[in-house]
Amino acid sequence: MLLVPPPFDPELSVALAAVGPSMPSGLSLEDVAALRAGPELAVPAYDLTDGGTFETMDLTVPGPQGAPDISLFVVRPLAPPRDGPRPVIYHSHGGGMILGTNRAGVEVVLEWAKELDAVVVSVEYRLAPEHPYPAGVEDVYAGLLWTARHAGEFGGDPERIVVAGASAGGGLTAALALLTRDREGPRPVGQVLMYPMLDDRNDTPSAHQMAGVGAWDRTANETAWTAVLGDARGGPDVPAYAAPARAVDLSGLPPAFLDVGSAETFRDEVVDYASRIWQAGGVAELHVWPGGFHGFDSFAPHTALSRTARAARVTWLRRLLAP
Repeated sequence: MLLVPPPFDPELSVALAAVGPSMPSGLSLEDVAALRAGPELAVPAYDLTDGGTFETMDLTVPGPQGAPDISLFVVRPLAPPRDGPRPVIYHSHGGGMILGTNRAGVEVVLEWAKELDAVVVSVEYRLAPEHPYPAGVEDVYAGLLWTARHAGEFGGDPERIVVAGASAGGGLTAALALLTRDREGPRPVGQVLMYPMLDDRNDTPSAHQMAGVGAWDRTANETAWTAVLGDARGGPDVPAYAAPARAVDLSGLPPAFLDVGSAETFRDEVVDYASRIWQAGGVAELHVWPGGFHGFDSFAPHTALSRTARAARVTWLRRLLAP
């Protein structure tokens, strides 16, 4: 049966054509070094202080036992807190677990911090293929442990930590929620999974539909998962902390916000993950943005669909964090 890709949103289709050359579709491992050195992954051009609204700090904190220290990028409002200790957004960046730094994607989370008077902590984790599973998720967990223990030092509330991430960062965030549940670690009050990378099997209808189409297609996805898991990718023994779609038990997780585009590789695995949270008696809000390609709201923030998606996340967070 021929799987026809769903159409892109008209505004996004124009944007995709403009940014297409810089977006990894058909990515191979041979491309990774060049992408890491390219201008797209350089220091962000935007002002992370938002004109003096925030102050920023780079902290080095203990990594997992026996592993190197990790870097946390902390951003907090300079104004006095509106109402006691601030909620903390603990952020894991995207990039297929093979690209990116703790600055990547922070501009999206800073919008939340500005609206919600929150502190942002963005974690740097080791990248594959140099550091395959479990390096990345263990770094993310170590950073959360430190953040929960030290949140008060930068005005954060350790009882109101939201874990969040986009793409690979969304997958790591989902894995983090499973890991901290099972290890009885810090309990986030919520998880925001933006078009998360959840399933190493790469075999859903949407993955096949979008092969060679749009951004982060099936080939790029296979390359990234192979970098993380090696020959185990797609096999029977991949743990849920590597690929959260493998989890059998999705009970006892923090409330989740999940969103994904209808025209992207991850659509079906995200819809399935939300459905299984509900089936386990959990709380989840799911948005499938019609005609959205992978990462559309970051690559084309000016479009109507991007503005709607970004506003929906803030609305959910405001409800979650309301007194």
